[in-house]
Amino acid sequence: MSERIVVKIGSSSLTSEEGGLNSERIHYFASELAALYASGHSVMLVTSGAVAAGFRQIGYASRPKAVHEKQAAAAVGQALLMQAYQEAFSKYGIVAAQILLTRADFSNRRRIQNALMTLEELLHKRIVPIINENDTVATDELVPKFGDNDNLSALVAAMAKASKLVIITDMDGLYTEDPRKNPQAVKIERVEQISEDILKLAGGAGSSVGTGGMRSKIEAARIAMRGGVPAFIGKVQQEGDLPLAVAGNGRGTYFDTKLHSLPMKKQWLGFHSMPQGRITVDDGAVEALLKGGKSLLPAGITAIEGDFHSGDVVEVATPQGETIGRGVINYEAWQIQAVAGLTTEEVKRRVDVGRIEVIHRDEWITL
Repeated sequence: MSERIVVKIGSSSLTSEEGGLNSERIHYFASELAALYASGHSVMLVTSGAVAAGFRQIGYASRPKAVHEKQAAAAVGQALLMQAYQEAFSKYGIVAAQILLTRADFSNRRRIQNALMTLEELLHKRIVPIINENDTVATDELVPKFGDNDNLSALVAAMAKASKLVIITDMDGLYTEDPRKNPQAVKIERVEQISEDILKLAGGAGSSVGTGGMRSKIEAARIAMRGGVPAFIGKVQQEGDLPLAVAGNGRGTYFDTKLHSLPMKKQWLGFHSMPQGRITVDDGAVEALLKGGKSLLPAGITAIEGDFHSGDVVEVATPQGETIGRGVINYEAWQIQAVAGLTTEEVKRRVDVGRIEVIHRDEWITL
């Protein structure tokens, strides 16, 4: 059966230690992706490597650290990266297309809808989209960068309603301890829920176990799972490894989910929107939101933070401060200050709002 597969490849898998692209590895991954393509799958590639590919060409002795230098290296390296992929895929009669994205693209509903339409058209035409962060313009000053593209791959997988996300790493999965330090470490074959304990195994807070970049990959798997996309994290090194990973027999850890894919609106709310404030609610409201399928009413609100406006996105927290979800607010911040904790009838007498619900169920997502 034809499925949509998102594959993420990091810089270390594509470039040499001295900098520059490793042509042999590029051609290897192209052959693995071509095998999926030939079996009828729709293939999307999320790739890093632009900075690593370009810094030698631009004249830097080592990988640059200054933002403007990295962006200049990425501008040169991205062209080299795409040229290498185009040449490698042409051997199999595959056309590749470039898509460059930033966090700001995802936070804007219209821009991400346009990106999705482009992606859909490319897949319809059996073209392989090659997706990377737009490093030449991305900055952490206003919107955090994707970093190593793990999160980008998860967001793309959820957006495109992929059947599976494959994140390639130098480890053959998640272990109970770092197997490079403890030979008795046991590999975890399958994960159904990413708990704090799982995150600690991947190098979470308070852990000295970390397995080299695994935490960001686990966090990406969690984003994918919340979007209804199962994930695989592991090694793809030998011929046939990628089709095996997609088929369920790969050298790594599988992250399963029983959730269905989210509508684009809910994805935007949960993954991409920028909350402008925070509302704390009482235990009754927590129960109503999480288990009762209800909207949030003023009566359940105990405190607010931020100067938000109707139509903004806000987070909702328990009395203990735990974030449980976010939604589109129907009130101005000052209006909620005036009616927090009041009954519906009292609210109607005090403020004039379009709808009584502070956050309607249709504009809410549980996190």
